[in-house]
Amino acid sequence: MPTIAVDKQDLFDLLGRSYTTEEFDELCFEFGIELDEDTTEDCQPGERPELKIEIGANRYDMLCIEGIAQSLNEFLGNAKTPVYKTLEPKYTLTIKESTSEVRPYAAGAILRNVSFNQRSYNSFIALQDKLHTNLCRHRTLVAMGTHDLDKMAPPFTYDARDPKSFSFTPLNQTKKMTGLEQMDFYEKDKNLGKYLHIIKDKPVFPLILDSNDNVGSMPPIINSDLTKISLDTKNVFIDVTGTDRTKVEIVVNTLVCMFSRYCDKPFEIEPIKVISEHNGESRITPNLESKKFVVKQEYINSCLGLELSVEEISKLLSKMSLHVVDHSEGNLTVLVPPTRTDILHACDVMEDAAIAYGYNNLTKTKVQSSALVAKPLPINKVSDILRLASSQSGWLEVMPLTLCSHDENFKFLNKVDNNDIVVKLENPKTAEYQVVRTSLLPGLLKTVRENQKHSLPIKVFEAGDIVLKDDKLERKAFNQKNWAAIYAGKASGFEFIQGLLAKIMQTFRTPWIEDGAQLKAPLKRGYWIEENAVSKTYFPGRGADIFFRAKDGEKAVKIGEIGVLHPSVCNSFEIPYAASSVEINAEFFL
Repeated sequence: MPTIAVDKQDLFDLLGRSYTTEEFDELCFEFGIELDEDTTEDCQPGERPELKIEIGANRYDMLCIEGIAQSLNEFLGNAKTPVYKTLEPKYTLTIKESTSEVRPYAAGAILRNVSFNQRSYNSFIALQDKLHTNLCRHRTLVAMGTHDLDKMAPPFTYDARDPKSFSFTPLNQTKKMTGLEQMDFYEKDKNLGKYLHIIKDKPVFPLILDSNDNVGSMPPIINSDLTKISLDTKNVFIDVTGTDRTKVEIVVNTLVCMFSRYCDKPFEIEPIKVISEHNGESRITPNLESKKFVVKQEYINSCLGLELSVEEISKLLSKMSLHVVDHSEGNLTVLVPPTRTDILHACDVMEDAAIAYGYNNLTKTKVQSSALVAKPLPINKVSDILRLASSQSGWLEVMPLTLCSHDENFKFLNKVDNNDIVVKLENPKTAEYQVVRTSLLPGLLKTVRENQKHSLPIKVFEAGDIVLKDDKLERKAFNQKNWAAIYAGKASGFEFIQGLLAKIMQTFRTPWIEDGAQLKAPLKRGYWIEENAVSKTYFPGRGADIFFRAKDGEKAVKIGEIGVLHPSVCNSFEIPYAASSVEINAEFFL
């Protein structure tokens, strides 16, 4: 959760009264934020005390003192939600097709006749820094720039050009530099150096240009010194670029909503018409229309254990910037302002009603039900049976991580990724955690690798979840309970791994069908194996598919694989032994 430092006296002035530390701490608790520190006692002579407040990571509107004060004033009933007004756009921002190679989305807005003092100016800059760190993922998804509009000549263009073909004077510098020269110049800069990798290796660099081809900024790195803003700036042009259109629009909305209060006509914004050449689309940014959610009165009351009228719910929601405009037949139509981008579902509206009512005021009640007896899910009972049978056979259970690297899940197992089954992390922190595993084998093999000093043979198993993609599902993926085991030693030990499989099948009362592979067996319950000549995970001629028929007369299905692992698989996982493995889908035993 981000921690926002605000000037203590400025915040109390905006709230209309002073609070003791205990009083303000209680107010924050009631609203759902947290007072982390009051620096009053630690201030040196001449320093202004600050309040450090922890904000929910999804409340982008509260990453500055203006947003905190506005939200708390509405919660206290001291203010109403601002009505944001957009004028007719005067200028355009044309997105050239070349930007699709780097950062294809852009938005813009203008704040007219702004009056900043030093602290509000600092807050304006600080909000951009907080957004860059938080929502924008250190500028990789979104970056923003602010410019003195009077130093630019509209209309604007968002283009991407060869880094050698343009030059401009970067912010707070005196020398013009090309894009490539700036990469070298800022390489060791402790602030900007960490962002260079975002575009450094791209064939073209993105640029915000005016009609005279003057550079306003080179996102996501730096603005031009030509257009830098100051306390004397009256008209501010905001550019926002990125790789995620939704986040681009959230950022531009947040900036203008928070700081349009300093315009000569508060909360009045001049939008920009954005024209995209690569898809022929045009739109107006920012879009400050309120979103509508329909929430049932019964749903809110049932979740909170209350019997509130629609009028009472409306009053509570108004404290959280949400406004009910219709409540016919118990269906509340709730208007959500552009600042509340965290409201995504009816449950978020219900949560805000609970906060406004006060969690401490909710009455403790017992669950109204005649019988509540807990019992495990059937698949968990199956997992427990698998664990017990495996451990009784002398195998050790391990619990590796669910995430692994892409190579471990595919390349090291001699498999090919067709992008049809694996769930990939969009922004993995390290190369070790790039995908959600589609097999239990990588985790077991890594366990063997890390325990090579133990006496041989190493016999380990796991009963755990894998995750597979399925675009037909709402969440686009599903969990599947698998069971797998590995035998590693001086010999491959295939007979041991097959013996363990037989023990598992015996536990589930599933007989071996001797001639199942030749399809001469009657259609009765049982299992058998057939050679798998396709999988390269196993030594040639030593891999097999496991087939299972759950009931007499049913069609047999493949439930897993068994075999001696290919030497290249063992080498990839740095295992100097021979090994055999088995893996089955445990959900067929349900």
